[in-house]
Amino acid sequence: MRKLSVVFAVVAVGVSIVTLSGAVTPRRQATQKPVPAPLSLPEEKHLRNVKQLTNGAENAEAYFSFDGKRLSFQSTKDKGCDQIYSMNIDGTDIRRVSNGDGRTTCAFYTPDGKSIVYASTHLGGRECPPVPGRESGYVWPIYDAYDIFKINVDGTGLTQLTKSPGYDAEATIAKDGKIVFTSVRDGDMEIYTMNADGSDVRRLTNLPGPDGGPFWSADGQKIVFRGRHPAAGKELDDYFALLKKAIWRPTALDVFIMNRDGSGLEQITFDEGFDGFPTFTANGKQLIWGSNRNAKVEGETNVFIADWVN
Repeated sequence: MRKLSVVFAVVAVGVSIVTLSGAVTPRRQATQKPVPAPLSLPEEKHLRNVKQLTNGAENAEAYFSFDGKRLSFQSTKDKGCDQIYSMNIDGTDIRRVSNGDGRTTCAFYTPDGKSIVYASTHLGGRECPPVPGRESGYVWPIYDAYDIFKINVDGTGLTQLTKSPGYDAEATIAKDGKIVFTSVRDGDMEIYTMNADGSDVRRLTNLPGPDGGPFWSADGQKIVFRGRHPAAGKELDDYFALLKKAIWRPTALDVFIMNRDGSGLEQITFDEGFDGFPTFTANGKQLIWGSNRNAKVEGETNVFIADWVN
Protein backbone atom coordinates (compact mmCIF):
# COMPACT_ATOMS: atom_id res chain seq x y z
CA MET A 1 0.00 0.00 0.00
CA ARG A 2 1.28 3.38 -0.92
CA LYS A 3 -0.06 6.65 0.35
CA LEU A 4 0.99 10.26 0.63
CA SER A 5 0.24 12.60 3.50
CA VAL A 6 1.03 16.07 4.71
CA VAL A 7 1.13 17.06 8.38
CA PHE A 8 -0.19 20.47 9.34
CA ALA A 9 0.97 22.12 12.58
CA VAL A 10 -1.13 24.66 14.46
CA VAL A 11 0.68 26.66 17.15
CA ALA A 12 -1.35 28.52 19.77
CA VAL A 13 0.64 31.25 21.52
CA GLY A 14 -0.55 32.81 24.80
CA VAL A 15 0.60 36.44 25.09
CA SER A 16 0.57 38.38 28.40
CA ILE A 17 1.77 41.83 29.57
CA VAL A 18 3.44 42.42 32.93
CA THR A 19 2.37 45.81 34.38
CA LEU A 20 4.52 48.11 36.56
CA SER A 21 2.72 46.79 39.62
CA GLY A 22 3.78 43.27 38.76
CA ALA A 23 0.26 42.09 37.89
CA VAL A 24 -0.09 39.90 34.87
CA THR A 25 -2.84 40.83 32.47
CA PRO A 26 -3.68 38.03 30.03
CA ARG A 27 -4.54 38.83 26.45
CA ARG A 28 -6.57 36.71 24.07
CA GLN A 29 -4.77 33.81 22.47
CA ALA A 30 -3.52 34.33 18.94
CA THR A 31 -3.63 31.31 16.64
CA GLN A 32 -1.28 31.11 13.69
CA LYS A 33 -2.49 29.78 10.37
CA PRO A 34 -1.67 26.14 9.63
CA VAL A 35 1.76 25.75 8.07
CA PRO A 36 2.06 22.82 5.63
CA ALA A 37 5.08 20.59 5.97
CA PRO A 38 7.41 20.56 2.95
CA LEU A 39 6.86 17.78 0.43
CA SER A 40 10.58 17.35 -0.13
CA LEU A 41 13.65 17.98 1.99
CA PRO A 42 16.94 19.72 1.09
CA GLU A 43 18.88 16.46 1.28
CA GLU A 44 16.57 14.80 -1.26
CA LYS A 45 18.71 15.90 -4.17
CA HIS A 46 17.21 13.50 -6.70
CA LEU A 47 13.60 14.62 -6.25
CA ARG A 48 12.04 17.37 -8.31
CA ASN A 49 8.49 18.76 -8.55
CA VAL A 50 7.08 16.54 -5.82
CA LYS A 51 3.30 16.89 -5.73
CA GLN A 52 0.69 15.50 -3.38
CA LEU A 53 -2.28 14.10 -5.30
CA THR A 54 -4.64 13.18 -2.45
CA ASN A 55 -5.33 14.85 0.88
CA GLY A 56 -6.67 13.11 3.98
CA ALA A 57 -8.03 9.60 4.67
CA GLU A 58 -6.19 6.51 3.39
CA ASN A 59 -5.38 6.40 -0.33
CA ALA A 60 -3.54 3.58 -2.06
CA GLU A 61 -3.28 1.09 -4.95
CA ALA A 62 -2.93 3.86 -7.58
CA TYR A 63 -2.42 2.54 -11.13
CA PHE A 64 -2.10 4.31 -14.49
CA SER A 65 -4.58 4.04 -17.32
CA PHE A 66 -3.01 2.63 -20.49
CA ASP A 67 -2.75 6.10 -22.04
CA GLY A 68 -1.04 7.44 -18.90
CA LYS A 69 -3.57 10.27 -18.43
CA ARG A 70 -5.54 9.05 -15.40
CA LEU A 71 -5.10 6.96 -12.25
CA SER A 72 -7.43 4.52 -10.57
CA PHE A 73 -7.07 4.19 -6.80
CA GLN A 74 -8.87 3.21 -3.60
CA SER A 75 -9.65 5.57 -0.74
CA THR A 76 -11.53 5.81 2.55
CA LYS A 77 -12.27 9.51 1.90
CA ASP A 78 -16.08 9.13 1.86
CA LYS A 79 -16.58 6.02 3.96
CA GLY A 80 -15.02 3.92 6.70
CA CYS A 81 -13.59 1.47 4.18
CA ASP A 82 -12.13 1.69 0.68
CA GLN A 83 -14.07 2.75 -2.41
CA ILE A 84 -12.73 3.08 -5.96
CA TYR A 85 -11.93 6.49 -7.49
CA SER A 86 -10.27 7.87 -10.59
CA MET A 87 -8.43 11.15 -11.17
CA ASN A 88 -6.17 12.94 -13.58
CA ILE A 89 -2.48 12.35 -12.95
CA ASP A 90 -2.21 15.92 -11.59
CA GLY A 91 -4.77 15.10 -8.88
CA THR A 92 -7.70 16.98 -10.43
CA ASP A 93 -11.15 15.70 -11.39
CA ILE A 94 -11.46 13.07 -8.63
CA ARG A 95 -14.51 10.89 -9.24
CA ARG A 96 -15.91 8.00 -7.26
CA VAL A 97 -16.46 5.04 -9.57
CA SER A 98 -17.74 2.28 -7.25
CA ASN A 99 -21.28 2.34 -5.89
CA GLY A 100 -20.39 3.12 -2.27
CA ASP A 101 -21.45 -0.26 -0.84
CA GLY A 102 -19.20 -2.81 0.85
CA ARG A 103 -15.41 -2.64 0.61
CA THR A 104 -13.44 -2.46 -2.61
CA THR A 105 -9.85 -2.99 -3.70
CA CYS A 106 -7.40 -3.32 -6.60
CA ALA A 107 -8.80 -1.19 -9.45
CA PHE A 108 -7.29 -1.35 -12.94
CA TYR A 109 -8.22 0.39 -16.22
CA THR A 110 -9.19 -1.58 -19.30
CA PRO A 111 -6.93 -0.96 -22.33
CA ASP A 112 -9.52 1.28 -24.06
CA GLY A 113 -9.79 3.49 -20.95
CA LYS A 114 -13.59 3.21 -20.92
CA SER A 115 -13.95 0.87 -17.94
CA ILE A 116 -12.32 -0.08 -14.65
CA VAL A 117 -12.08 -3.58 -13.18
CA TYR A 118 -12.03 -3.91 -9.38
CA ALA A 119 -13.02 -6.22 -6.51
CA SER A 120 -15.91 -5.53 -4.13
CA THR A 121 -17.73 -7.17 -1.22
CA HIS A 122 -21.01 -5.28 -1.84
CA LEU A 123 -22.99 -8.41 -2.79
CA GLY A 124 -22.23 -9.72 0.70
CA GLY A 125 -23.61 -6.61 2.39
CA ARG A 126 -23.82 -2.83 1.98
CA GLU A 127 -21.81 -2.12 5.14
CA CYS A 128 -18.03 -2.33 5.52
CA PRO A 129 -17.03 -5.90 6.45
CA PRO A 130 -15.48 -6.33 9.92
CA VAL A 131 -11.75 -5.80 10.23
CA PRO A 132 -9.84 -8.85 11.59
CA GLY A 133 -8.67 -8.65 15.19
CA ARG A 134 -5.07 -9.13 16.27
CA GLU A 135 -5.61 -12.48 18.02
CA SER A 136 -3.62 -14.14 15.21
CA GLY A 137 -1.09 -11.31 14.92
CA TYR A 138 -0.78 -9.06 11.89
CA VAL A 139 -3.09 -10.47 9.21
CA TRP A 140 -4.77 -9.36 6.00
CA PRO A 141 -8.48 -10.00 5.39
CA ILE A 142 -9.26 -12.37 2.51
CA TYR A 143 -12.99 -11.69 2.44
CA ASP A 144 -15.09 -14.49 0.95
CA ALA A 145 -17.50 -11.85 -0.37
CA TYR A 146 -14.94 -10.33 -2.74
CA ASP A 147 -15.84 -10.72 -6.41
CA ILE A 148 -14.44 -8.95 -9.46
CA PHE A 149 -16.56 -6.41 -11.34
CA LYS A 150 -16.23 -4.15 -14.35
CA ILE A 151 -17.78 -0.69 -14.44
CA ASN A 152 -17.79 2.22 -16.88
CA VAL A 153 -15.60 5.13 -15.81
CA ASP A 154 -18.71 7.24 -15.19
CA GLY A 155 -20.00 4.71 -12.64
CA THR A 156 -22.62 3.10 -14.88
CA GLY A 157 -22.91 -0.41 -16.30
CA LEU A 158 -21.70 -2.44 -13.30
CA THR A 159 -21.04 -6.00 -14.48
CA GLN A 160 -20.02 -8.98 -12.33
CA LEU A 161 -17.13 -10.99 -13.80
CA THR A 162 -16.58 -13.68 -11.12
CA LYS A 163 -19.29 -15.60 -9.29
CA SER A 164 -17.47 -18.42 -7.52
CA PRO A 165 -17.49 -18.86 -3.71
CA GLY A 166 -14.43 -17.44 -1.98
CA TYR A 167 -12.05 -14.54 -2.48
CA ASP A 168 -11.64 -13.18 -6.03
CA ALA A 169 -9.58 -9.98 -6.27
CA GLU A 170 -6.23 -8.38 -7.27
CA ALA A 171 -7.10 -8.21 -10.97
CA THR A 172 -4.80 -6.55 -13.52
CA ILE A 173 -5.18 -6.42 -17.29
CA ALA A 174 -2.84 -7.06 -20.22
CA LYS A 175 -2.86 -4.78 -23.24
CA ASP A 176 -4.86 -7.40 -25.17
CA GLY A 177 -7.59 -7.35 -22.47
CA LYS A 178 -6.72 -10.63 -20.73
CA ILE A 179 -7.30 -10.45 -16.95
CA VAL A 180 -5.07 -12.09 -14.34
CA PHE A 181 -6.27 -12.31 -10.74
CA THR A 182 -5.99 -14.05 -7.37
CA SER A 183 -8.64 -16.48 -6.12
CA VAL A 184 -9.29 -18.90 -3.26
CA ARG A 185 -12.02 -20.74 -5.19
CA ASP A 186 -10.09 -24.03 -4.99
CA GLY A 187 -9.13 -23.73 -1.31
CA ASP A 188 -5.73 -22.08 -1.78
CA MET A 189 -4.54 -18.64 -2.93
CA GLU A 190 -3.73 -19.19 -6.60
CA ILE A 191 -3.30 -17.20 -9.82
CA TYR A 192 -5.94 -17.41 -12.57
CA THR A 193 -6.64 -15.74 -15.90
CA MET A 194 -9.94 -15.01 -17.64
CA ASN A 195 -11.21 -13.16 -20.67
CA ALA A 196 -12.40 -9.56 -20.42
CA ASP A 197 -16.01 -10.78 -20.03
CA GLY A 198 -15.17 -13.27 -17.26
CA SER A 199 -15.21 -16.35 -19.49
CA ASP A 200 -12.51 -19.01 -19.99
CA VAL A 201 -11.19 -19.03 -16.39
CA ARG A 202 -7.89 -20.91 -16.15
CA ARG A 203 -5.80 -21.75 -13.08
CA LEU A 204 -2.09 -21.09 -13.60
CA THR A 205 -0.41 -21.97 -10.27
CA ASN A 206 -0.64 -25.27 -8.43
CA LEU A 207 1.75 -25.20 -5.47
CA PRO A 208 0.50 -25.11 -1.84
CA GLY A 209 0.87 -21.66 -0.27
CA PRO A 210 -0.12 -18.06 -0.92
CA ASP A 211 0.28 -16.89 -4.53
CA GLY A 212 -1.11 -13.46 -5.40
CA GLY A 213 -0.66 -9.88 -6.56
CA PRO A 214 -0.11 -10.76 -10.24
CA PHE A 215 0.97 -8.19 -12.87
CA TRP A 216 1.57 -8.51 -16.60
CA SER A 217 4.82 -7.74 -18.34
CA ALA A 218 4.70 -4.89 -20.85
CA ASP A 219 4.30 -7.28 -23.79
CA GLY A 220 1.67 -9.37 -22.00
CA GLN A 221 3.68 -12.59 -22.32
CA LYS A 222 4.83 -12.93 -18.69
CA ILE A 223 3.14 -12.69 -15.28
CA VAL A 224 5.06 -11.63 -12.18
CA PHE A 225 3.62 -12.30 -8.71
CA ARG A 226 4.37 -12.79 -5.02
CA GLY A 227 4.31 -16.24 -3.49
CA ARG A 228 5.56 -18.70 -0.92
CA HIS A 229 5.51 -22.50 -1.10
CA PRO A 230 6.51 -24.00 2.27
CA ALA A 231 7.05 -27.70 2.74
CA ALA A 232 4.44 -29.76 4.58
CA GLY A 233 4.52 -28.90 8.27
CA LYS A 234 3.57 -26.25 10.83
CA GLU A 235 3.90 -23.21 8.58
CA LEU A 236 1.70 -24.66 5.85
CA ASP A 237 -0.84 -25.99 8.38
CA ASP A 238 -1.04 -22.55 10.00
CA TYR A 239 -1.53 -20.89 6.61
CA PHE A 240 -4.48 -23.12 5.69
CA ALA A 241 -6.02 -22.78 9.19
CA LEU A 242 -5.99 -18.98 8.86
CA LEU A 243 -7.28 -19.13 5.30
CA LYS A 244 -10.36 -21.01 6.51
CA LYS A 245 -11.01 -17.94 8.70
CA ALA A 246 -10.61 -15.69 5.62
CA ILE A 247 -7.36 -14.17 6.88
CA TRP A 248 -3.71 -14.42 5.85
CA ARG A 249 -0.46 -13.55 7.64
CA PRO A 250 1.94 -12.04 5.04
CA THR A 251 5.39 -12.88 6.36
CA ALA A 252 8.24 -14.15 4.21
CA LEU A 253 7.40 -14.01 0.49
CA ASP A 254 9.34 -14.28 -2.75
CA VAL A 255 8.84 -12.96 -6.27
CA PHE A 256 8.08 -15.37 -9.10
CA ILE A 257 7.59 -15.10 -12.85
CA MET A 258 5.87 -17.39 -15.33
CA ASN A 259 4.57 -17.43 -18.89
CA ARG A 260 1.00 -16.26 -19.48
CA ASP A 261 -0.18 -19.88 -19.67
CA GLY A 262 1.41 -20.79 -16.30
CA SER A 263 4.43 -22.59 -17.75
CA GLY A 264 8.05 -21.67 -17.04
CA LEU A 265 7.53 -20.88 -13.34
CA GLU A 266 10.70 -19.39 -11.87
CA GLN A 267 11.64 -17.75 -8.56
CA ILE A 268 13.59 -14.53 -9.13
CA THR A 269 14.37 -13.14 -5.63
CA PHE A 270 15.67 -15.16 -2.70
CA ASP A 271 15.76 -12.85 0.34
CA GLU A 272 14.66 -14.47 3.62
CA GLY A 273 12.15 -11.70 4.39
CA PHE A 274 9.20 -10.17 2.51
CA ASP A 275 9.38 -9.59 -1.24
CA GLY A 276 6.08 -8.60 -2.86
CA PHE A 277 4.04 -6.14 -4.95
CA PRO A 278 6.14 -6.78 -8.08
CA THR A 279 5.38 -4.76 -11.23
CA PHE A 280 7.18 -4.19 -14.50
CA THR A 281 7.91 -0.68 -15.71
CA ALA A 282 5.99 0.42 -18.82
CA ASN A 283 8.95 -0.26 -21.11
CA GLY A 284 9.42 -3.72 -19.63
CA LYS A 285 13.11 -3.14 -18.93
CA GLN A 286 12.96 -2.90 -15.13
CA LEU A 287 11.18 -4.62 -12.24
CA ILE A 288 9.88 -2.74 -9.20
CA TRP A 289 8.96 -4.47 -5.92
CA GLY A 290 8.60 -3.94 -2.18
CA SER A 291 10.94 -5.69 0.22
CA ASN A 292 11.99 -5.88 3.88
CA ARG A 293 15.61 -6.43 2.84
CA ASN A 294 18.12 -4.00 4.36
CA ALA A 295 15.44 -2.78 6.83
CA LYS A 296 16.63 -0.66 9.74
CA VAL A 297 13.70 -1.72 11.95
CA GLU A 298 11.49 -4.82 11.96
CA GLY A 299 8.60 -4.56 9.53
CA GLU A 300 10.07 -1.74 7.46
CA THR A 301 9.27 -2.15 3.77
CA ASN A 302 10.92 -0.23 0.94
CA VAL A 303 10.58 -0.03 -2.82
CA PHE A 304 13.37 -1.48 -4.98
CA ILE A 305 14.03 -1.38 -8.72
CA ALA A 306 16.33 -3.48 -10.88
CA ASP A 307 17.11 -3.82 -14.55
CA TRP A 308 15.37 -6.79 -16.11
CA VAL A 309 17.53 -9.15 -18.13
CA ASN A 310 15.96 -12.06 -19.97
